Amino acid sequence: MSNMKPTTKCGLVLEGGAMRGLFSAGVLDVFLENGIAFDGLAGVSAGAAFGCNLKSGQAGRVLRYNKRYCRNWRYCSWRSLLLTGDMFGADFCYRKLPDELDPFDKAAFDANPMAFWLVCTDVIAGKPVYHRCDKAGGDTMKWMRASASMPLVSSVVGIGGGRYLDGAVTDSIPLEFMERTGYGRNVVVLTQPDGYVKTPHPLQWLMKLVYGKYPALVKASETRHVLYNAQTEYVRKRAGEGAALVILPERPLPITRITHDPVLVQATYDVGRRTAEKHLEQVKAFLHA
Repeated sequence: MSNMKPTTKCGLVLEGGAMRGLFSAGVLDVFLENGIAFDGLAGVSAGAAFGCNLKSGQAGRVLRYNKRYCRNWRYCSWRSLLLTGDMFGADFCYRKLPDELDPFDKAAFDANPMAFWLVCTDVIAGKPVYHRCDKAGGDTMKWMRASASMPLVSSVVGIGGGRYLDGAVTDSIPLEFMERTGYGRNVVVLTQPDGYVKTPHPLQWLMKLVYGKYPALVKASETRHVLYNAQTEYVRKRAGEGAALVILPERPLPITRITHDPVLVQATYDVGRRTAEKHLEQVKAFLHA
């Protein structure tokens, strides 16, 4: 009986945080290297953009292209924002990079049965949208881009009849979504240390100015810190009840949301690896309990 596969579906929840997501990339590479698999994954912003490499089985890819291109203005820069409307260049990040410069293994992504969910914010409704990507073709890269399109430094992304921005505005840590969807045991990877408390957006006045025609988005942004802090409390509660296992840095990461320093890229990734290695046996026991 001890060798039977658990009947409870196991999920993985990945917070965003832009370049702080390199911590998560380090964690995921350790998972890949040790054969740790999940039934489903929900990623937000960088959690989605980096987390897709778990489904494609490409350990090392996130670190590789971030170190190689973090100083390239087309990847991320104020110049890109001025010229294209996106600080993280949409064409470079979501076409040229995955198709040509450091190919994303779409066939492996498609073949992996793990469900892959990403979170975007519907700017008109001011609500989260949970989009499941089973295949890497079609509009998948648009959805990835939308999930990671941070307000004020990104264009609103149109997909079908909808308009979307960063999922973190309305659901930074989609643990409750995963539980509602049927994942009874979840590993949650956060990019802020325990005890972190989010404060109101310091540029909320600019949000009102820029997104005045999207009042529901502005309202969601005003209360984002309240929701985030409630979500971290919920994660702690579920961890205490044995339904979640949390992996997070022990102290603030040595990187900001935006960086052009490959040394900091490597250092943040390394923190993620060390943290995952420290909790590796605990993760294995949790997933097979």
